[in-house]
Amino acid sequence: MEAVSHKLPQILIYTEQTPNPESLKFVCNRMLYQGLADFKDETTAIEWSPLAKELFQLEAVKGVYISNNFITITKKPEFDWHEQMIPLKEFIKNYIELGKGIVEEGYQSFIESIQSEKLSESYSEQDLEVVKKIREIIEHYVKPAVEMDGGNIEFKSYHDGVVTVIMQGSCSGCPSSTVTLKSGIEGLMKRMLPLVKEVVAEAM
Repeated sequence: MEAVSHKLPQILIYTEQTPNPESLKFVCNRMLYQGLADFKDETTAIEWSPLAKELFQLEAVKGVYISNNFITITKKPEFDWHEQMIPLKEFIKNYIELGKGIVEEGYQSFIESIQSEKLSESYSEQDLEVVKKIREIIEHYVKPAVEMDGGNIEFKSYHDGVVTVIMQGSCSGCPSSTVTLKSGIEGLMKRMLPLVKEVVAEAM
């Protein structure tokens, strides 16, 4: 009798355009990381993501965002995607096939601890309730929509009716992000939470 081999499916990588011309979404047929991992610089990548660390060694790479089964790579403006896309696709495919690490264990706890510290900033009891509702709106209505485009939006702060958010992945530096922010997210927030007057993005 022949031995039955239980091989994992072949790694397949395909690309998807995002609204940000500088960002491209590399989608894999395998789960890479259950969570959100955003690396805007090499320093945090070296500490928390072996994959992002290696990607930052490539000259064209400016930012790396990893979530579920995809990686959004933001390139430096002086490089063209038609020259970078295939080499990056091959690099990611080979990296995953070798079974190397994606994101270090403990990253999510590290991010959550930072967010908890920020949330415990001097909010009054009333504002703290508003903040909780804002975070719920972002979690249930905003994130699922922007994830499809290879990005993410995180709550940063709330003061005097102004909500500040952090743009990640393809949302960061995207030319259409202002439209998304103002006509989409701000409109939604104002309808669901009349105390909100404005939604702004953290300046990069």
